[in-house]
This record gives sequence, C-alpha cells and structure tokens, in this order.
Amino acid sequence: MKIVEITFLELEDKRKEYFYEEADFELLENTKILVETKQGVRVALIEAKREVEEKYLPEITTKIIKKVSKKDWEQHLRNKKDSQDALEYAKKVAQDLKLDMHFLDSFYTFDRKQLYLSYVADARVDFRELAKSLAQKYKTRIELRQIGVRDKAKKVGGLGPCGLFLCCNTFLNDFTSVSINMAKNQMLALNPSKINGLCGRLLCCLTYEDENYTELKKGFPNIGSTVEIAEGTGKVVSLDVFQKTYKVEIKNKGQIEVKLENNETTDNHS
Repeated sequence: MKIVEITFLELEDKRKEYFYEEADFELLENTKILVETKQGVRVALIEAKREVEEKYLPEITTKIIKKVSKKDWEQHLRNKKDSQDALEYAKKVAQDLKLDMHFLDSFYTFDRKQLYLSYVADARVDFRELAKSLAQKYKTRIELRQIGVRDKAKKVGGLGPCGLFLCCNTFLNDFTSVSINMAKNQMLALNPSKINGLCGRLLCCLTYEDENYTELKKGFPNIGSTVEIAEGTGKVVSLDVFQKTYKVEIKNKGQIEVKLENNETTDNHS
C-alpha cells in the first residue's frame, strides 16, 4: 500500500515524521497540503512517498484534504505570527499570576478553531485563570499542554554526548521505555554524566544495542561469579563479548584471560 510521509509546518521543529494515507489526487514530494488530524486541520509538507507492506503499515487516523493554495499559505503565515504573539501574551499573564511554568511553543490549527500552547512545569499548575484570559482575548478554544523533559529536548534539540544531533529531535517518533538494567547489560559505567541525555533521563540510544548485548553474552559466566577453569577456581572480573573472552582472578595467580568455548566453564555460584 502506498503512503506519504509528512511533517507539520506550524512549528519550527519539523523533524518528527507522520504517515498518512495517499489522497485520490497526485501527491508529489515537497508539496504542501492540508490534513485533517485529531488536533484539527493542519498544514504539512510531503517528505516522501513509500510502498509499505500491509503488516508494517502504521496506524492511519487522518486524511489529506487538499493541496495548499496561495491563499491558504498566506493564512498559514498569519496563523504562525499570531500564535507567536499568543505565546508571548501567555508568558506575560503566567508571570503576572506567578505560575511556575515555562512555555515552549504554540500554534493555531489552520481554521483557528484551536490554539495549542505547550509548557514544562515541575508540578501540576492551576492555569484556569490563564486559560480564561487567553480564551477571552483570542476567542477560540485554548489547550495548554504540559510536556515532560524528554518532549522538551525533542522540541528544543541539541547535541548528544556522541556529538550528533539528538535522536529524539531527528528521527525518533516515539519514546520507548529505557531502564538502568540496559546500561548494566551493556557494562557501562553507571555515571549519570555518561548515561543520561540532555533531558536528564537515560539515553534513548541505550535501547539500540541492548538485544545484541543480551545475545552476545549468552554462554558467558556472570561478572562476580565463581568459576572453575584449568588454572583453578576464581572470580570472574570482566567480560569482552566481542573478543569472546573473559578474565578470571585466581588467588596468587592474578587475572587469567579465558577464551569462551562451549562447556568450558562451570559456575559454582553467582
């Protein structure tokens, strides 16, 4: 089945990709279109067209309405300007009300039936007075959306410890669960400065190789376990899953490197 890959154009962050069904009319790459979403009518850009097997087809919950006309584009630009004005106004009112919230961005739906504003806060915020003030001024439905620190990093962007642009800001569409056990499984130093991203949470990339490490470690004794080898009985102190070796520390003999072979080791205890 053919699908089109698009990005929304209301915000400066245009990296997140979305998939929508192809319309009846021809859609070419770099074509601006109007799409109907759960959030309302939005402006988008076609990034690519793909042929996808039905079993790999992403969930499609929206439809393409039409190509963007010159008049539509002018409306879109007005919406962007007005949404920025609304963002600055929201910041001022929040400050006057002494609300502990940090606004990131805002956008109007194309038909201006809704104005979305996203913010970060350490705790729940009673923004009823703020929402009332915004609704009175802009005469539309207001949605104030609190986002987490990972979502903030996705919007703001930056460079990761690897020196590349953040995965969440370039190609990751959804956040998956990341656990400290993944860092342990990959034998990484549990130093927050090494395994945490700019958002302060565990690096998303810890999920990329976790399954490979699990597979590579099959047959190895656990670090800290006592094993019996030809030179004697000792404690496993390190593994090298790529070289298929591990080191055993034996009293009065130091550390001995052992090549992993089937049935070579016997764990006495972990």
